[in-house]
Amino acid sequence: MGTILDGLSTAVVCLDEDLRVVFVNAAAEMLFGVGARHVLGEPVTAGIPHLAPLEARCQEVIELGAPMIERELALKRSDTDAIIVDCTFSPLADSKRRALLLLEFFRLERHMRISRDEQTLAHQKLNREIVRGLAHEIKNPLGGLRGAAQLLERELPDQGLSEFTRIIIREADRLQRLVDQMLGPSRRPQPTELNIHEVLEHVRQLVEIDGLHDIIIVRDYDPSLPNVYGDREQLIQVFLNILRNAVQALDATAVRCGTIFIRSRARRQFTIGATRHRLVAQVDIEDNGPGIDQDMIDKIFYPLVTSRADGTGLGLSIAQYLVQNHGGFIECSSRRGRTVFSVFLPISSEGRET
Repeated sequence: MGTILDGLSTAVVCLDEDLRVVFVNAAAEMLFGVGARHVLGEPVTAGIPHLAPLEARCQEVIELGAPMIERELALKRSDTDAIIVDCTFSPLADSKRRALLLLEFFRLERHMRISRDEQTLAHQKLNREIVRGLAHEIKNPLGGLRGAAQLLERELPDQGLSEFTRIIIREADRLQRLVDQMLGPSRRPQPTELNIHEVLEHVRQLVEIDGLHDIIIVRDYDPSLPNVYGDREQLIQVFLNILRNAVQALDATAVRCGTIFIRSRARRQFTIGATRHRLVAQVDIEDNGPGIDQDMIDKIFYPLVTSRADGTGLGLSIAQYLVQNHGGFIECSSRRGRTVFSVFLPISSEGRET
């Protein structure tokens, strides 16, 4: 039975009549950030602090022996954001007729996130098609412009004027490079089995070579995370773009004690777009910088959108495009003192429609 319940995307917690935890499924472990080995036999208020506000209601349901539903509960612990859920309280009895209480938690953000992600994916796909069309339209006259400048340079009677044609050629080349960046990688991913932590360590070393200027990088890897299938070079580019953005955000604002966390976790029964995957790798890159303005947060993955004077606005757009080609997605949440970019990559290509 435990194996069956572990396969559910609904979080399930079972308590005895003394409100001690007797079972949690994998979805509940993920939802509340706990491990079954540490919470079994513990009072629910200590084992799963998120559920402390429900203690009185749990006791009431056991005493009355009648099921109950609570809508849109905001459950949180002091160091985390609130989780919005619907909760079903179901009194049961075991084989020895001892009272049990089954709690089922349906996370409301999940369906809201699925809808939002599908809309975002559609917008980004359309936006990218527009950008690619525009980039191709720019490339054609650029070649002619550069060629004409080269021919003109040969015919100029005064060599002192050739500096102007060289300016035209240099600027045409600069625009060509920008257009190539807008078009992004031309090849599809060539996936191989790889350790995502090896990729992250490689990226960290590249950034540290560039110089961190009193910024600390803290690694928090899940050693049990299975290998993923992906294009190593493209994934390096993804994480390098995101990590460099975090470093630049901290450098630009001179945050005291600048810290970047690189964290990996496994997510079970996780939905990306319209596909639910049994297992997904989640990599968070978090910094304690000034945060991203709320009017920018929904636009940061669009090409040419940037808040930096020296930025091209292409790094995050390319990163999102590459991750989507791997069947994944990048999310961002930000407030002052905490910005998190979360990269989700399917560990298996198998998925099922929700």
